Amino acid sequence: MTSTPRIISVTDIPALDPATVVDALRESFRALATGRAVQPTQTVLGLDGGGDIISYPTLDLDAGIYAVKLSPYIPRSEGALVTAWTLLFDVTRGEPIALIDSKALTTLRTAATTALAVDLLASPDASTIAIVGSGAVARTHVDYLRAVRPSAQLRMHTRTPTELEVPGVEVVHGVEGATDADVIALCTSAAAAVIDASQVAPGALITSLSTNAPGAHEIDPALLGDLDVYTDYRASTGAVPDFTAAQATGWSVDRILGDLPELVTGTSPAPSGTRPVFFRSIGLGIEDAAIAGVVTRLLGLR
Repeated sequence: MTSTPRIISVTDIPALDPATVVDALRESFRALATGRAVQPTQTVLGLDGGGDIISYPTLDLDAGIYAVKLSPYIPRSEGALVTAWTLLFDVTRGEPIALIDSKALTTLRTAATTALAVDLLASPDASTIAIVGSGAVARTHVDYLRAVRPSAQLRMHTRTPTELEVPGVEVVHGVEGATDADVIALCTSAAAAVIDASQVAPGALITSLSTNAPGAHEIDPALLGDLDVYTDYRASTGAVPDFTAAQATGWSVDRILGDLPELVTGTSPAPSGTRPVFFRSIGLGIEDAAIAGVVTRLLGLR
């Protein structure tokens, strides 16, 4: 008899150690590099009114799990409704383990992916990290970036005045000063450039993430040709708005220097040091599966 998966709500998710989550991601990308994991391209199905449902499947044989994340985007007059659920299977038993509300998982895995990229691409002695944004994703980045660069000074740059206080973090109104940091983590839902990447020093790292905003990008795609570009997984770059827009200016995805599987296994070229570095996080099923695996182990389901 097949067991019924446990439904795990946001409030059921236990506190997670950022270093543990980053390590789980690292091992998942190592499995992807060695053929022990599979990451198909995401599928997007359109809905009435301009909405869609995105599915992100993945298989990780080393972890013994198959997962699929389903993320509907439903436009409404009062604001778009975005939800996400991850279904996790145990491939050794052929049974579902859990159905997890991925709202919190998405925030955590986004921060963990940035942290892994910073660990692999930023200078080991990076002393300043600027986080651009002040929402839940930006605040979560604080803990995850501390896990990989514990001695760095953290600043949070906001585009509007705020009374936000984050322990150990300088909160700055205005994003212009973010470009002088060694690491600049863009954590917005922007569909237009947030900073001027041409003002970033050679060797400094910019990280950027995916959102549901149409045409989402956080730097000017026309500047990609002046940057050392990396991403989560080069095989999944087909629908990335930054990359699509940059190709119209003559840039090509063939110029991506490396992705996380290659960086984890040391098969990717290192940044040149002569240009700023840009890491574009796509958001992958294998990232959701890795953190779902951590959660279900902590809850004793695996």
